[in-house]
Amino acid sequence: MDQLLNKIIEENRYLTELGKVADYIPALSKANANDIGLCFIDKEDNIHKSGCHNSKFTIQSISKVLTLILAIMDNGIDKVLDKVGLEGTDEPFNSFVKLDLPNIKKPANPLINSGAIVVTSLIKGDDFIRFQRIIDLAKFITNNNEIGFNEDVYNSEKATGSRNRAMAYLMSNKGIIDGDVEGILDTYFKQCSIEMDVVDLARIGKFISGGCKGLQVPTINNNELTILLKGILLACGMYDSSSRYAIEVGIPTKSGVSGGLMGVVPANRGIGIYSPSLDTHGNSMAGLGIIKALSRKLNLSIFNC
Repeated sequence: MDQLLNKIIEENRYLTELGKVADYIPALSKANANDIGLCFIDKEDNIHKSGCHNSKFTIQSISKVLTLILAIMDNGIDKVLDKVGLEGTDEPFNSFVKLDLPNIKKPANPLINSGAIVVTSLIKGDDFIRFQRIIDLAKFITNNNEIGFNEDVYNSEKATGSRNRAMAYLMSNKGIIDGDVEGILDTYFKQCSIEMDVVDLARIGKFISGGCKGLQVPTINNNELTILLKGILLACGMYDSSSRYAIEVGIPTKSGVSGGLMGVVPANRGIGIYSPSLDTHGNSMAGLGIIKALSRKLNLSIFNC
Protein backbone atom coordinates (compact mmCIF):
# COMPACT_ATOMS: atom_id res chain seq x y z
CA MET A 1 0.00 0.00 0.00
CA ASP A 2 2.79 2.46 0.86
CA GLN A 3 4.33 1.92 -2.58
CA LEU A 4 0.97 2.58 -4.22
CA LEU A 5 0.58 5.83 -2.28
CA ASN A 6 4.08 6.95 -3.28
CA LYS A 7 3.33 6.18 -6.93
CA ILE A 8 0.01 8.04 -6.91
CA ILE A 9 1.63 11.11 -5.37
CA GLU A 10 4.33 11.19 -8.03
CA GLU A 11 1.83 10.69 -10.85
CA ASN A 12 -0.16 13.71 -9.65
CA ARG A 13 2.65 15.99 -8.51
CA TYR A 14 2.49 18.03 -11.74
CA LEU A 15 -0.95 19.27 -10.70
CA THR A 16 0.60 21.45 -7.98
CA GLU A 17 1.88 23.71 -10.78
CA LEU A 18 -1.60 24.22 -12.24
CA GLY A 19 -3.24 25.70 -9.16
CA LYS A 20 -2.66 28.55 -6.74
CA VAL A 21 -2.17 28.76 -2.99
CA ALA A 22 -4.95 30.70 -1.25
CA ASP A 23 -3.86 34.27 -0.55
CA TYR A 24 -7.09 36.04 0.41
CA ILE A 25 -6.18 34.96 3.94
CA PRO A 26 -2.59 36.26 4.01
CA ALA A 27 -1.26 33.67 6.47
CA LEU A 28 -2.28 30.84 4.11
CA SER A 29 -0.14 32.27 1.31
CA LYS A 30 3.00 31.16 3.18
CA ALA A 31 2.33 27.49 2.34
CA ASN A 32 4.63 25.63 -0.03
CA ALA A 33 2.66 24.93 -3.19
CA ASN A 34 4.73 21.81 -3.87
CA ASP A 35 3.90 20.04 -0.60
CA ILE A 36 1.85 16.85 -0.80
CA GLY A 37 0.90 14.62 2.14
CA LEU A 38 -1.27 11.51 2.02
CA CYS A 39 -2.67 9.04 4.55
CA PHE A 40 -4.93 6.02 4.10
CA ILE A 41 -6.24 4.17 7.16
CA ASP A 42 -7.74 0.73 6.51
CA LYS A 43 -10.46 -1.07 8.42
CA GLU A 44 -7.87 -2.82 10.62
CA ASP A 45 -6.59 0.64 11.63
CA ASN A 46 -3.31 0.22 9.74
CA ILE A 47 -1.96 3.67 8.89
CA HIS A 48 -0.35 4.06 5.47
CA LYS A 49 1.43 7.38 4.87
CA SER A 50 3.37 9.09 2.11
CA GLY A 51 4.83 12.49 1.27
CA CYS A 52 4.69 15.35 3.80
CA HIS A 53 2.42 13.38 6.12
CA ASN A 54 3.79 15.11 9.24
CA SER A 55 3.09 18.64 7.98
CA LYS A 56 0.50 20.50 10.02
CA PHE A 57 -2.00 22.82 8.37
CA THR A 58 -5.21 24.57 9.34
CA ILE A 59 -8.26 22.57 8.43
CA GLN A 60 -10.41 25.56 7.41
CA SER A 61 -13.79 24.33 6.07
CA ILE A 62 -13.19 20.75 7.20
CA SER A 63 -13.97 22.12 10.67
CA LYS A 64 -17.57 22.53 9.49
CA VAL A 65 -18.05 18.79 9.86
CA LEU A 66 -17.11 18.97 13.55
CA THR A 67 -19.37 21.92 14.27
CA LEU A 68 -22.27 20.26 12.46
CA ILE A 69 -21.93 17.23 14.73
CA LEU A 70 -21.97 19.44 17.82
CA ALA A 71 -24.95 21.50 16.62
CA ILE A 72 -26.93 18.30 16.04
CA MET A 73 -25.90 16.96 19.45
CA ASP A 74 -27.12 20.16 21.10
CA ASN A 75 -30.31 20.82 19.15
CA GLY A 76 -31.43 17.78 17.18
CA ILE A 77 -31.50 17.57 13.42
CA ASP A 78 -34.91 19.19 12.97
CA LYS A 79 -33.90 22.43 14.67
CA VAL A 80 -30.63 22.56 12.73
CA LEU A 81 -32.47 22.05 9.45
CA ASP A 82 -34.87 24.84 10.37
CA LYS A 83 -31.86 27.15 10.15
CA VAL A 84 -29.83 25.65 7.28
CA GLY A 85 -30.72 23.56 4.22
CA LEU A 86 -29.39 20.36 2.67
CA GLU A 87 -29.14 21.52 -0.93
CA GLY A 88 -26.08 21.64 -3.14
CA THR A 89 -25.19 24.98 -4.69
CA ASP A 90 -23.65 26.25 -7.91
CA GLU A 91 -22.35 29.36 -6.13
CA PRO A 92 -18.87 29.82 -4.60
CA PHE A 93 -18.49 28.82 -0.95
CA ASN A 94 -18.21 32.46 0.21
CA SER A 95 -21.13 33.84 -1.79
CA PHE A 96 -24.13 35.31 -0.03
CA VAL A 97 -25.97 36.88 -2.98
CA LYS A 98 -29.06 34.68 -2.60
CA LEU A 99 -29.27 35.31 1.14
CA ASP A 100 -30.47 38.85 0.49
CA LEU A 101 -33.41 37.69 -1.64
CA PRO A 102 -36.75 38.01 0.19
CA ASN A 103 -37.78 34.40 -0.51
CA ILE A 104 -34.57 32.88 0.89
CA LYS A 105 -35.01 31.97 4.56
CA LYS A 106 -31.76 30.08 5.23
CA PRO A 107 -28.39 29.16 3.67
CA ALA A 108 -28.36 26.30 1.16
CA ASN A 109 -26.29 23.89 3.26
CA PRO A 110 -24.06 23.73 6.35
CA LEU A 111 -20.78 23.44 4.41
CA ILE A 112 -20.77 26.82 2.67
CA ASN A 113 -19.58 29.74 4.80
CA SER A 114 -23.00 31.24 5.52
CA GLY A 115 -24.42 27.88 6.56
CA ALA A 116 -21.38 27.08 8.67
CA ILE A 117 -21.68 30.36 10.56
CA VAL A 118 -25.30 29.47 11.34
CA VAL A 119 -24.22 26.03 12.54
CA THR A 120 -21.54 27.52 14.80
CA SER A 121 -24.15 29.84 16.31
CA LEU A 122 -26.21 26.78 17.32
CA ILE A 123 -23.46 25.25 19.47
CA LYS A 124 -24.28 25.77 23.13
CA GLY A 125 -21.99 27.68 25.48
CA ASP A 126 -20.31 31.07 25.62
CA ASP A 127 -17.52 31.95 23.17
CA PHE A 128 -14.82 30.18 25.19
CA ILE A 129 -16.84 27.04 25.90
CA ARG A 130 -18.12 26.79 22.35
CA PHE A 131 -14.63 26.70 20.87
CA GLN A 132 -13.31 24.41 23.60
CA ARG A 133 -16.03 21.91 22.76
CA ILE A 134 -14.99 21.96 19.10
CA ILE A 135 -11.36 21.33 20.05
CA ASP A 136 -12.37 18.57 22.46
CA LEU A 137 -14.43 16.85 19.77
CA ALA A 138 -11.49 17.05 17.36
CA LYS A 139 -9.21 15.47 19.97
CA PHE A 140 -11.73 12.72 20.69
CA ILE A 141 -12.31 11.76 17.05
CA THR A 142 -8.62 11.81 16.10
CA ASN A 143 -7.36 10.37 19.40
CA ASN A 144 -4.82 13.21 19.40
CA ASN A 145 -4.67 15.39 22.49
CA GLU A 146 -2.06 17.66 20.90
CA ILE A 147 -4.51 19.32 18.53
CA GLY A 148 -4.74 23.09 18.87
CA PHE A 149 -5.17 26.12 16.64
CA ASN A 150 -2.83 28.42 14.77
CA GLU A 151 -3.00 31.93 16.23
CA ASP A 152 -1.34 33.58 13.22
CA VAL A 153 -3.93 32.10 10.85
CA TYR A 154 -6.75 32.97 13.27
CA ASN A 155 -5.63 36.60 13.45
CA SER A 156 -5.26 36.69 9.67
CA GLU A 157 -8.75 35.24 9.22
CA LYS A 158 -10.20 37.76 11.63
CA ALA A 159 -8.45 40.73 10.01
CA THR A 160 -9.59 39.81 6.50
CA GLY A 161 -13.02 38.33 7.27
CA SER A 162 -15.15 41.13 5.83
CA ARG A 163 -17.26 38.84 3.63
CA ASN A 164 -18.00 36.48 6.49
CA ARG A 165 -18.75 39.42 8.74
CA ALA A 166 -21.14 40.87 6.14
CA MET A 167 -23.05 37.63 5.69
CA ALA A 168 -23.27 37.08 9.45
CA TYR A 169 -24.81 40.51 10.06
CA LEU A 170 -27.18 40.00 7.12
CA MET A 171 -28.35 36.71 8.63
CA SER A 172 -28.68 38.35 12.03
CA ASN A 173 -30.85 41.03 10.46
CA LYS A 174 -33.06 38.37 8.87
CA GLY A 175 -33.37 36.41 12.13
CA ILE A 176 -31.46 33.40 10.82
CA ILE A 177 -28.85 33.58 13.59
CA ASP A 178 -29.27 34.69 17.19
CA GLY A 179 -26.71 35.91 19.70
CA ASP A 180 -23.61 38.07 19.59
CA VAL A 181 -22.47 38.17 15.97
CA GLU A 182 -18.85 39.04 16.74
CA GLY A 183 -18.59 36.25 19.29
CA ILE A 184 -20.00 33.74 16.81
CA LEU A 185 -17.59 34.94 14.14
CA ASP A 186 -14.67 34.73 16.54
CA THR A 187 -15.45 31.06 17.16
CA TYR A 188 -15.83 30.50 13.42
CA PHE A 189 -12.44 32.05 12.66
CA LYS A 190 -10.84 29.95 15.39
CA GLN A 191 -12.40 26.69 14.26
CA CYS A 192 -11.07 27.28 10.73
CA SER A 193 -7.60 27.75 12.28
CA ILE A 194 -7.49 24.35 13.99
CA GLU A 195 -4.30 22.53 12.98
CA MET A 196 -4.02 18.88 11.99
CA ASP A 197 -2.01 16.61 9.71
CA VAL A 198 -3.23 14.09 7.14
CA VAL A 199 -3.32 11.26 9.68
CA ASP A 200 -5.77 13.28 11.79
CA LEU A 201 -7.93 13.93 8.73
CA ALA A 202 -7.95 10.25 7.80
CA ARG A 203 -9.02 9.41 11.35
CA ILE A 204 -12.01 11.76 11.02
CA GLY A 205 -12.96 10.03 7.78
CA LYS A 206 -12.62 6.58 9.34
CA PHE A 207 -14.62 7.69 12.40
CA ILE A 208 -17.56 8.76 10.25
CA SER A 209 -17.29 5.72 7.97
CA GLY A 210 -17.30 3.45 11.03
CA GLY A 211 -20.59 4.86 12.33
CA CYS A 212 -19.41 7.59 14.71
CA LYS A 213 -18.93 4.97 17.42
CA GLY A 214 -18.24 6.12 20.96
CA LEU A 215 -19.91 9.48 20.44
CA GLN A 216 -22.75 10.18 22.85
CA VAL A 217 -25.45 11.88 20.78
CA PRO A 218 -28.65 12.34 22.81
CA THR A 219 -30.67 13.89 19.97
CA ILE A 220 -30.12 11.32 17.19
CA ASN A 221 -28.83 7.76 17.00
CA ASN A 222 -25.33 7.30 15.67
CA ASN A 223 -26.42 5.46 12.54
CA GLU A 224 -28.75 8.28 11.51
CA LEU A 225 -26.01 10.82 12.22
CA THR A 226 -23.57 8.86 10.07
CA ILE A 227 -26.01 8.65 7.15
CA LEU A 228 -26.68 12.38 7.40
CA LEU A 229 -22.97 13.29 7.45
CA LYS A 230 -22.15 11.04 4.49
CA GLY A 231 -25.04 12.45 2.48
CA ILE A 232 -24.15 16.08 3.17
CA LEU A 233 -20.47 15.47 2.40
CA LEU A 234 -21.28 13.77 -0.90
CA ALA A 235 -23.77 16.43 -2.00
CA CYS A 236 -22.05 19.56 -0.67
CA GLY A 237 -18.53 18.81 0.60
CA MET A 238 -16.61 20.01 -2.45
CA TYR A 239 -18.25 23.41 -2.78
CA ASP A 240 -19.79 24.15 -6.19
CA SER A 241 -18.05 21.18 -7.85
CA SER A 242 -19.65 18.61 -5.53
CA SER A 243 -21.96 16.98 -8.09
CA ARG A 244 -19.20 16.29 -10.60
CA TYR A 245 -16.91 15.11 -7.81
CA ALA A 246 -19.56 12.70 -6.54
CA ILE A 247 -19.85 11.12 -9.98
CA GLU A 248 -16.11 10.95 -10.74
CA VAL A 249 -14.83 9.97 -7.28
CA GLY A 250 -17.82 8.72 -5.26
CA ILE A 251 -16.26 9.29 -1.83
CA PRO A 252 -17.99 11.60 0.67
CA THR A 253 -15.33 14.26 1.15
CA LYS A 254 -14.75 17.69 2.68
CA SER A 255 -12.16 20.11 1.39
CA GLY A 256 -10.56 23.18 2.93
CA VAL A 257 -8.87 26.15 1.27
CA SER A 258 -5.59 25.37 3.03
CA GLY A 259 -5.39 22.32 0.73
CA GLY A 260 -6.82 19.60 2.96
CA LEU A 261 -9.14 16.79 1.90
CA MET A 262 -10.91 14.45 4.34
CA GLY A 263 -12.44 11.36 2.72
CA VAL A 264 -15.02 9.02 4.27
CA VAL A 265 -14.27 5.68 2.61
CA PRO A 266 -16.74 2.77 2.74
CA ALA A 267 -16.04 -0.17 5.07
CA ASN A 268 -14.56 1.76 8.00
CA ARG A 269 -11.67 3.46 6.18
CA GLY A 270 -10.47 7.05 5.89
CA ILE A 271 -8.32 9.28 3.68
CA GLY A 272 -6.42 12.46 4.54
CA ILE A 273 -4.67 14.56 1.89
CA TYR A 274 -2.80 17.86 1.98
CA SER A 275 -1.65 19.89 -1.00
CA PRO A 276 -2.21 23.66 -0.82
CA SER A 277 -2.28 24.50 -4.54
CA LEU A 278 -5.99 25.03 -5.31
CA ASP A 279 -8.29 25.02 -8.31
CA THR A 280 -10.83 27.78 -9.01
CA HIS A 281 -13.41 26.14 -6.73
CA GLY A 282 -11.07 26.24 -3.72
CA ASN A 283 -10.22 22.52 -3.81
CA SER A 284 -6.72 21.01 -3.80
CA MET A 285 -5.55 20.37 -7.38
CA ALA A 286 -3.16 17.50 -6.61
CA GLY A 287 -5.49 16.29 -3.86
CA LEU A 288 -8.29 15.82 -6.37
CA GLY A 289 -6.03 13.87 -8.70
CA ILE A 290 -4.80 11.69 -5.86
CA ILE A 291 -8.18 10.83 -4.38
CA LYS A 292 -9.61 10.15 -7.84
CA ALA A 293 -6.73 7.74 -8.51
CA LEU A 294 -7.22 6.02 -5.14
CA SER A 295 -10.94 5.64 -5.77
CA ARG A 296 -10.39 3.99 -9.13
CA LYS A 297 -7.41 1.80 -8.25
CA LEU A 298 -8.95 0.53 -4.98
CA ASN A 299 -12.64 0.60 -6.01
CA LEU A 300 -13.55 2.98 -3.20
CA SER A 301 -16.58 4.71 -4.74
CA ILE A 302 -19.84 4.21 -2.88
CA PHE A 303 -21.45 3.62 -6.30
CA ASN A 304 -19.38 0.54 -7.10
CA CYS A 305 -21.47 -2.61 -7.55
